[in-house]
Amino acid sequence: MFQRVLDTFEILDSAYASGKAVQDLFASKGFGDIVEVQQLVGPKGTTDFVRIIIKGSNGKLSGGTAPTLGVTGRLGGLGARPEMIGFVSDGDGALTAIAVALKLCDMQKKGDTLPGDVIVTTHVCPNAPTSPHFPTPFMGSPIEMGTINALEVEMDVDAVLSVDTTKGNKIICKRGFAISCPVKEGYILKAADDLVEIMQTVTGQPAHVFPLSLQDITPYGNGVYHMNSILQPAVATKAPVVGVAITTETPVAGCATGATHLVDVEVAGRFVIEVAKNFTRGQCSFYDAEEFALLQKLYGDMSHFQTKGKQE
Repeated sequence: MFQRVLDTFEILDSAYASGKAVQDLFASKGFGDIVEVQQLVGPKGTTDFVRIIIKGSNGKLSGGTAPTLGVTGRLGGLGARPEMIGFVSDGDGALTAIAVALKLCDMQKKGDTLPGDVIVTTHVCPNAPTSPHFPTPFMGSPIEMGTINALEVEMDVDAVLSVDTTKGNKIICKRGFAISCPVKEGYILKAADDLVEIMQTVTGQPAHVFPLSLQDITPYGNGVYHMNSILQPAVATKAPVVGVAITTETPVAGCATGATHLVDVEVAGRFVIEVAKNFTRGQCSFYDAEEFALLQKLYGDMSHFQTKGKQE
């Protein structure tokens, strides 16, 4: 996994980073045809949306029945040029997601094909804008959040891991990565036991589950505070979404350079790989379906939290 992180970082840590460069990287490994690139134009510039489809041996895309996992690398941009020179902390989500896809391809070459499909999405922008945010500045995005949300989860996925740099806060004070409770149709559910166990196995340490508020799972643009965009995919799907937050002990700005710890990216990527292995063969659950049905029966539909609410 670490070699895949290094290979990916080599092409993303560049003022010329692009979706085409990602596609060329996979082509050099014999997998260029699984990478889709689409240029998106927004009010603050352009970015290259990247979708990588790794088909499983019994995946839905081949007529099979195995569950499909979505993996999205959340970010505003890989760089904040010309204000900042180099790869910014905010790019860790994209770095992890693409490295995971590269590792899954490498596994297939070596005979280890997962049962289900894994669909990896992210976007590549080396010159994204920044915006004010407490306690550290946010990386902005050249495109609207709703546009990227719709593209990230438009496939028929059964669960989503959303990987995002989550360093600009004072509530997840540990180095490495942490996971969120699952979010599904406006409900914040209890921590997934299977994911906690996988995290403990991968890290060899106690699991860390970071706190969520209702504000965090609502769409951007509604005027309320969001810790960051890690749970934004949850506003666009009925599938359960779990955040995989790459974290630090002290607040670090998303637009800071020299703040990417490749070892932490490797561990987070290894966690994603292990979840993909177990989920696509039906041995990992993101939530308790029976309890979720009971919650809906007792308390009703919460999907209005997936909208911007009552806008004047």
